[in-house]
Parts: sequence; structure tokens; C-alpha cells
Amino acid sequence: MRLGLRLFLGFFLIVGLAAFFVMRVFVNEVKPGVRQAMESTLVDAANVLAVMAADDLKAGRINDGKFMRDLAQAQQRDLRATIWRFPKRRVDYRITITDAAGIVVFDSEGRDLGRDNSRWNDVYRTLRGEYGARSSPETPGDDTRTVMHVAAPIRDGDRLIGVLTLAQPNASIDPFITASQRSIIRQGGWLIGLSALIGILMTWWLMRGINRLNRYAQAVSAGQPVAPPPPRRDEIGDLGRAVEQMRRKLEGKAYVEQYVQSLTHEMKSPLAAIRGAAELLQEPLPEQERQRFARNIQTQQQRLTETIDKLLALAEVEQHGWLQKHEPVAVAALLAEAGEGVSAKLAAAGLALSVEVEDPAAIIHGDAYLLRQALSNLLDNAIAFSPPGGTIFLSGTIDDGMLELRVSDQGPGIPDYAHQRVFERFYSLPRPGGEPRSSGLGLPFVAEVARLHGGQADLTNLESGGAQARLRLPLA
Repeated sequence: MRLGLRLFLGFFLIVGLAAFFVMRVFVNEVKPGVRQAMESTLVDAANVLAVMAADDLKAGRINDGKFMRDLAQAQQRDLRATIWRFPKRRVDYRITITDAAGIVVFDSEGRDLGRDNSRWNDVYRTLRGEYGARSSPETPGDDTRTVMHVAAPIRDGDRLIGVLTLAQPNASIDPFITASQRSIIRQGGWLIGLSALIGILMTWWLMRGINRLNRYAQAVSAGQPVAPPPPRRDEIGDLGRAVEQMRRKLEGKAYVEQYVQSLTHEMKSPLAAIRGAAELLQEPLPEQERQRFARNIQTQQQRLTETIDKLLALAEVEQHGWLQKHEPVAVAALLAEAGEGVSAKLAAAGLALSVEVEDPAAIIHGDAYLLRQALSNLLDNAIAFSPPGGTIFLSGTIDDGMLELRVSDQGPGIPDYAHQRVFERFYSLPRPGGEPRSSGLGLPFVAEVARLHGGQADLTNLESGGAQARLRLPLA
């Protein structure tokens, strides 16, 4: 089971069970709570009615006195009340009065006159000076419909002369109980649904960071240069920063070792040439030979300097697994600046430069400096391989949402054996006219700049002759 599903199920299980038990407690407490409230109201009403009935009971006119007439008048009223969306049209109270022996002497419904109620809990306890109440079936044997009975003593001074029992069917409050239970269940359903939604969002938020970190770690383990996960102010963010620091330290160590080996290898040949020429210059030589060896030392020194400079430039872009600067770059201005940067070399080589931009308003996002350096490297290569009097073509075209920067020359092109190696570090082809080879770092630099911008670089031969270098970059 995936971690995200485990987190969601765990969160939902905890919240869902808590909500379920809370709802169950509330639902189970609604009925007794409402009935307790009803009993409290019946106690108040019973004692008020007991005081009102005392005079008629003492005078022996409980069945035809003022108390009976007032009660009958109240029971005939149309209440026209709406309580919590439920209509109430009549008084639900039933009143029975017993004498001091527990014999029923008054019944508001006229049914149980003369019955001995002294054994009923409400009358029995009240006759003994205690609080009396009971809940009995409305119909004997049917426990589904019950009636709440609450008794109050009727006194003549300190003498107990009877008991008034006030009864109300529990069915009269069942609609309120049912409505309350339904409301609790409905609100609980919303609570569980909201909890599930919060659980999904929390799980998505956590797993989003974990998955980003996982993809980053897998890319790092595969040796792919990728940007670290976006910064977060939590433990996942701390872990991401720790992994990034570890990656930098490990890659930095391996990178230094690799570059030291590469640089040492590439420096051996020019240093050997410089050492040999220096040793020969210590001997008496003709002036012509001395100048030749001195020029050789200068050439090898320039080669070493160029190698070190380009190696440092390549190291700088390779050390960044992602692009450090994002800014709008106008393609027309970029090509113009790149052409201007090599104008002196073009003039010295007797070459012409043709610049063409398909869409002068085209914009890409990236690092303008790195893009200019990449184009300068491509133009330098084109200048080195172009015949005197030739033309170099620099163009920018749009193809399928991608910007293609092309540098074409009229030179000899790329030999078949070199097609797969031109982007290898330190690999270079011999220059026309016996010129010394380059450092072999220009095209790797171009490829790295293209990768940082989300594009790619390639070098192919033209059917008309010459070579064409191409940078494919995503448009803004």
C-alpha cells in the first residue's frame, strides 16, 4: 500500500471513528435529555396545578368546581402554535387527582374515577413525602408508546389531602427527538465528509512534497542534473535541503577529481612541447630556429590559457544543475550582440556574416550571457573552419513552438568518424591550413547551455557543403 493511501486512511479512520462515536453519544443522549427537560417542566406545572386545585378538593367540589371548569376551558383551546417547524393545536396534559388514600377522585379525561392508584409509583412516593414520577405504557403491554407521569402533593396547610398527577405522552415530544437526531446525523455526515476532504488535501499536500523529493533523489542517484525541490518550511523542506547539500558535496568532490584528471591529461602535451622548446633554447641556435621555438612556446601557452579558461567556463555551467537566472531575452538583440562580438575575428579572417531573424519580436526566457557565450563558441568554430572570402550564416527561426538558432559555414564539414564525438570534452578536429587544434571544450559548453535552457544542440553537415550547428530552445 502506498504511503499516501496509508496517510489518508489513517487520518480518515481517526477522524471518522471520533466523529462516529461523538455522533452516537449525541444521538443516544437526545432522547433522555429531551425527556428530562419535559419532566422538569411537568414538575413545575404539577405543583402550580396542585396549589390551584387545593381549594376545590378541600371543599369536595373537585369535579364541578372552578378548577375543573378552567381546565376544561384550557383543553378546548386551539393553540395554533408552531414549535421548531411542528404544529401544536391542543393541550396534551392529562390530570388525575387522588385523595389521601390514593383513590382517584378526578380525571380530566373521565376514565379512571374511583381507581386505586396508591400503588403507582408517582402517587405512592408522593403520599410518603417524596418526589413521585413514573413512565408507563399508554396501553398495557405496548412499550412503544409511553406516558410520563409526575405527581405533586395537594395540601391543606401542612396536611396532605391528595395527590395531583400530571401526565403527558412521550409521543408528543418524539418529533422533536427525531428531528434532533436527524440533524445530528446530517451534521455528522457533513463533518465526516469535510474530514475526508481535509484528509485528501493534507495527504495530497504531504505527498506532493514527498514525491518531489523522491523524484529529485532518484534523478540525483541516476546522475541527472536537476533543480532541487521548491523550498518548504517544514521537515520535508529540511530533508530536501539536506539532500541538496549532500549532492553538492558528493558531486563537487567527484567533479573536482574528474576535472583534475582531465586537465592534467590535456596539459601534458603543451607542457611537454614547452619543456622541449625551452631546453633547446638553452643551446646555441641559429636566430631562425630560436624564433621558431619561441613562437612554439607562445602558441602552447595560448593553448593552455584557452583550455583553462574554457574549462572554467564549462565547469561553471555544469556545476549548476539548473538555470540560475531567468529573464526575457530578445532573439534579434541576442543575435546582433553575438555577431558584434566576433566582428574583429571575421575581419581578420576575411569572412562575412549574414544575420537573419524570422520573428524580430521573438522572446525566450533564460540567461542572456550564457546564450551569447554559446553563440560565440559556435561562431568561433565556424570562423576557424571557413575558407577566406566565405560567408557565415547566423539565423533564428521558429519551428513547432521552439526557437532554432543556426550557425552555418562553408567549410569542409564534419568527417564521418567525428559525428558521434564532436560534443565530447577535449575532442577537437584539425583546423584547415595547419592551425593548432582548439581546446575541445566549446561544443560541450554549448550543449550544457542548451540543456540548462530546456533545449538541445546538434551539429550536422549541409547538403550544399559546410557544417551547421543548431540550438533548439523553447520559446517564452
